[in-house]
Amino acid sequence: MANKAGRGGATASGGAPPVSSGVASSIAAHVVSPRVALRVLGLDPGTRHFGWGVVERRGTRLWHVAHGIVHTDDKQPIALRLVTIEAALVEVLEAHAPEESSVESLFFAKDPQAAAKLGHARGVALLVCARAGIEVHEYAPALVKRAVAGSGRAEKSQVAQMVRVMLGLATAPPADAADALAAAITHLQRIPALALTPRRRT
Repeated sequence: MANKAGRGGATASGGAPPVSSGVASSIAAHVVSPRVALRVLGLDPGTRHFGWGVVERRGTRLWHVAHGIVHTDDKQPIALRLVTIEAALVEVLEAHAPEESSVESLFFAKDPQAAAKLGHARGVALLVCARAGIEVHEYAPALVKRAVAGSGRAEKSQVAQMVRVMLGLATAPPADAADALAAAITHLQRIPALALTPRRRT
C-alpha cells in the first residue's frame, strides 16, 4: 500500500559523482515511505454467532471492506463449534488480508458458563491472528460504544446505525457484525495520522 518509488535519480548539488547502481539499489531498499492506509479486522466473539468486519482507513477516511457472521450449530459440542470458527476466520484473513485486528476486552459476566464459552471463542480468534502474525488490540466494550455512538451505554441498535452512517452503508449491518465493525473503527480512530507513520517499502 506504500507509494512506489519513481525511476531515475537526481544528481547531488555541487557536481557530486552519480551513485553506482549497486549502491543505489541498497539505498532504495531502506527508503521508507508514508503509510497511507491501514486495514483492520474487528472481531465480536461468540460460540453461536461470531461477528467479523474489515475496515480500511485511507488518510482520515474510513472505508468498509467486508463484514459477516460465522454461524455455528449450537447442537454440536463446543469443540466442534470452535473448529468451525477457526476455519472461517482463516478464510477471512486469506480473503481480506487485514494488517491488524481489534477486539473487545473481557468483561465481568453474571453467567460464568456464558463467560467461559465467550472466552473459548475469543481464544480461537487470538490464536488465528497470532498465527498469521497479526497484532491484536483490545478495547473495553464501553469505550467501543462511546467511540462509535457517543455513549458507553449505547444500545446495540444505536451502534449498528452509527456504523452504517460512518461507513456509508445502505443498511445497518446485523448486530454481531456491527459490533465487530465498531471494534475496527475504534482502533482506527485512535491511531495518529497514518500519513505520518513510516512503513518500510518492500
